[in-house]
Amino acid sequence: MRYSSQVKPISYLKANAAEVLLLLAEERQPMVITQNGEAKAVIQDVASYEETQETLALLKVLALGNHDIEAGKVKPVADVVARLRAKAGK
Repeated sequence: MRYSSQVKPISYLKANAAEVLLLLAEERQPMVITQNGEAKAVIQDVASYEETQETLALLKVLALGNHDIEAGKVKPVADVVARLRAKAGK
């Protein structure tokens, strides 16, 4: 994804806030905001932000699972299934 077409100075954001929000919602692309010629912030629509957070949460769960595997914290699936069935039968 190229962000170069979505780079705007902070003065543009100040002068066109409503238009920027509409554009973000329609295009679902983040916008880089600059101040004194340097990138200072990235803004995006709420739906995209929520999707990003959900994706990061899933990646964290996967990373934790991989860490457990590497640490040897695993059990055979047959043992886990038997334990779950035993609990369900109580």
